[in-house]
Amino acid sequence: MLPASEVVQLSRLQFGMTALYHFLFVPLTLGLSTLLGIMETVYFITNRPIWRTMTQYWGLLFGINVAMGVATGVTLEFQFGTNWAYYSQYVGDVFGAPLAIEGLMAFFLEATFIGIFFFGWDRISKGAHLIVTWMLAAGSSFSALWILIANGWMQHPVGAHFNFHTLRMELYDFYSVVFNEVAQAKFVHTISAGYVTGSMFVLSISAYFLLRGRNVAIAKRSMTVAAAFGLASALCVIVLGDESGYLTGLNQKMKIAAIEGMWETEPAPAPLTVIGFPDMTTHTTKYALKIPYLLGLIATRSLHEPVYGITDLVDEARDRIRSGMRAYSALETLQKDPNDKRAEDILDANEENIGYGFLLKRYADDVISATPEQIDQAAWDTVPDVFTLFWTFRIMVGCGLYFLGLFTLAFYLSLRRRLAHYKWFLWIALLSLPLPWVAAETGWVVAEYGRQPWVVDGLLPTFMGASSLTLTNVWISLAGFVLFYTALAIVEVYLMVKYIRLGPDHLFHPEGAK
Repeated sequence: MLPASEVVQLSRLQFGMTALYHFLFVPLTLGLSTLLGIMETVYFITNRPIWRTMTQYWGLLFGINVAMGVATGVTLEFQFGTNWAYYSQYVGDVFGAPLAIEGLMAFFLEATFIGIFFFGWDRISKGAHLIVTWMLAAGSSFSALWILIANGWMQHPVGAHFNFHTLRMELYDFYSVVFNEVAQAKFVHTISAGYVTGSMFVLSISAYFLLRGRNVAIAKRSMTVAAAFGLASALCVIVLGDESGYLTGLNQKMKIAAIEGMWETEPAPAPLTVIGFPDMTTHTTKYALKIPYLLGLIATRSLHEPVYGITDLVDEARDRIRSGMRAYSALETLQKDPNDKRAEDILDANEENIGYGFLLKRYADDVISATPEQIDQAAWDTVPDVFTLFWTFRIMVGCGLYFLGLFTLAFYLSLRRRLAHYKWFLWIALLSLPLPWVAAETGWVVAEYGRQPWVVDGLLPTFMGASSLTLTNVWISLAGFVLFYTALAIVEVYLMVKYIRLGPDHLFHPEGAK
């Protein structure tokens, strides 16, 4: 029995809210941990106390952020068992492996080095503490790697097959899952975005100190480090984002078409739509401003391969749904007679499309007897919300280009030792503080919302993955999460503001000013 549509939508809302909230802390953890390593490396080389003070101060803010990230991350994973039970049962053999490794290896590795980082300053040697700091940064990235391997498999499932005896997806090639090209591209892109977030955080808070005329020596040095690291990271985000776009064009053609609001397949190479207004009712994108050839180069890296439009991809989905119906029919036969060789051959030939057959469960009591109208409805379900994807993608890209310009300017001013001389620049740096989070959150909306209607692309529809809960139960848990996360947000903001206002001079007292 399928869960009620209201339960599915509310479960999606709950998971989306908690995931986006948790991801407020992840990029800053990734970025600040690496910046701490850079600052402490300078302290190790120069032995100047000011660099130790910088490492300790930014480390304090890092610690507050990590504590909140852990609190929100633990509750997030429990939802797979509570709100998404069938998803966990159907693909848990594959999805659970990287999550288990992240929890048992990467998370505990990171937690161990966090403790030594904070309490080991005067208990271990400078060299040993430097190694700990870099291991802390590596542990943060290692933790993100396994999460993104799991998520990358949801975007591009490889290394697993459907077992008709157990009615589950089962892992047969762990190597393919780990080195899934989509997962690896997501990892390096996400890590680079975290570096940008950490750099912007240091740049913005340092600008605040300079505008107040406080902690000038530390603020100048911090801004210089952030400017250089931020520029390199912003360049990486753009280059690696291009790689993600190319892989999406190969593996998730509907997502690319929706992002571009491209309803019809255009002659190769396809133009890129800079701005427009997608209309889901008329299946058009109005007032579109396009750059010739650019989308074809990004999505196919060629001048002759087409980028398919939504209408053609819906036609393809109809064919895949019919194939899925044959797979579903064969599966029913095998449930009655597991030794039916002919049914097994039919299932093997159509296995990759069985998920498309599942799409009909929303409209037909008997999938095998679905009408052409029901097949058409299911085919159009493969189109995500074009308007939402179109604009969130452009917000993300716009922020990325802005970061490139801002960090280029910051790096130029740092080379001329003029970072503290222009108040207009300091104000721009300070006011830009929220933008990395805007970019990160919209990026995840593009990645996850663009995968709809699938919880695992092409394999399991979202409406099938949810638990059969009552609407009241989901409302209660959602209300609990809202209250809990609101309390955490208040604590986070209070602590961050408190220690930013205090500044490093009130917290740490190095033997020398420089």
